Amino acid sequence: MAKILVIDDSGFQRKFLRGFLEEAGHEVEDFLPVSGLEVLEKVKAWPPDLVVTDYAMPHLNGMEVTRMIRRALKDVPIVMLTASWNPERDARLKTMGVRKILHKPMTGPDLVEALKDLV
Repeated sequence: MAKILVIDDSGFQRKFLRGFLEEAGHEVEDFLPVSGLEVLEKVKAWPPDLVVTDYAMPHLNGMEVTRMIRRALKDVPIVMLTASWNPERDARLKTMGVRKILHKPMTGPDLVEALKDLV
């Protein structure tokens, strides 16, 4: 199956996502970066087939995460998780290469289903 990098500031959310993705057969690495540079270094050291990232984190946001990933990996699918609805932000994320924007809360099976066409 796929190598999936999960980026989120919530330890609970990382564990939740990891559990369902591993149960679906994927290899998962979860990660809490404190800078965009750490994101860049991580995807160079462990190039994923897919990135699932939270949008709102204390040290950086989803746009910064996307920019850093795109520096190293031009075509890897990025899925953004967010608890807020913001059509302008979501449109900008799409132009930056985010393939899907999923809104929280969601169940684990719903997440796995939403990712099927990307991995």
